[in-house]
Amino acid sequence: MKSFLQLVGFITLLTLVLPIFILFIWNGDIDGGLENNVSNKDEVKEEIVDSLDLNVDIYDIQKKKVITMELEEYIKGVVSGEMPAKFEEEALKAQSVAARTYAISKISAYNKGNRADNHPDAPLCNSTHCQVWYGEDKLLELHGSEWMDASFTKIEQAVDNTKGQIISYQGDIISDPLFHSSSGGMTEASEAVFASAKPYLRPVESPYEGEFPSIKQNFEISIDEFISKLKNKYPKLNISKENISEKIELVKRTNTGRVDKLKIDGLDMTGRELREIIGFNSTNFNITIDKSKNKMIIETMGNGHGVGMSQWGANGMAEKGSKYKEILKHYYTGVEVLQIKKEMME
Repeated sequence: MKSFLQLVGFITLLTLVLPIFILFIWNGDIDGGLENNVSNKDEVKEEIVDSLDLNVDIYDIQKKKVITMELEEYIKGVVSGEMPAKFEEEALKAQSVAARTYAISKISAYNKGNRADNHPDAPLCNSTHCQVWYGEDKLLELHGSEWMDASFTKIEQAVDNTKGQIISYQGDIISDPLFHSSSGGMTEASEAVFASAKPYLRPVESPYEGEFPSIKQNFEISIDEFISKLKNKYPKLNISKENISEKIELVKRTNTGRVDKLKIDGLDMTGRELREIIGFNSTNFNITIDKSKNKMIIETMGNGHGVGMSQWGANGMAEKGSKYKEILKHYYTGVEVLQIKKEMME
């Protein structure tokens, strides 16, 4: 009888304890899964941090040597060289993300074997061929200590507040986050200037550029100098002060009003090429010839190639209350702003 009561007691105890034990084990598995999820999240976060702490090689055009620095320090020097520090913080942030995107896309291309002829030992240089970059010593020389204390600190904050962010189109980093000073009210399609159509470089309105000091400009040059610059590039041109009016023919403008094609003495030329040869501001231009005064007046609208983000337009948007992501999504069609991942640089 005693043994029977002990057996009943054991069974009763087992019935009560076993579910608790099973629940305990099951909860342990759930907690382990949560720990694994947290661990995975930490690994993803760590991967992003690692990718941000990389060093980049820059070819110094003046010193003719490769210098190495941290990516984010490089971006601070680029923003200092490419955008006025007096601009709104949100415009500086937009410039920071565009500059970082350009740098990462060039590093990725370099890692795949695409080397620039003028700096094959580094993915980037410090000139307008890539992006203008100034080190702190050069900025101090150019602007002085007061500027460094106020303006460079402002730029540093804009870069730090967008640390690791790039522009993406359909999940991939964009290769050409182009920008320019001022569009004159409408940006240009990439294929109208650079021959390659990019879905994120579509014409968009840029209405807030009124503060740009030379949105309209009359560029004056003597007829003799105009002809000399052309003949330096094309010596066989039959063009003179007497026949110049008949030798220049406008062939086509783009939908945004910029000169797409023209002929000079029958030679096909783009508006961009003429702008680069002569040195005026924009491909949105008209030419007036005054033979009596031996001068040509080239009236321009805007400043730069007009593709991508207008810097003065970005600043105007920021003054109206737009945040940097809104600015970027306005000037680069269909994009998102994402955090850098390692695979973007492979």
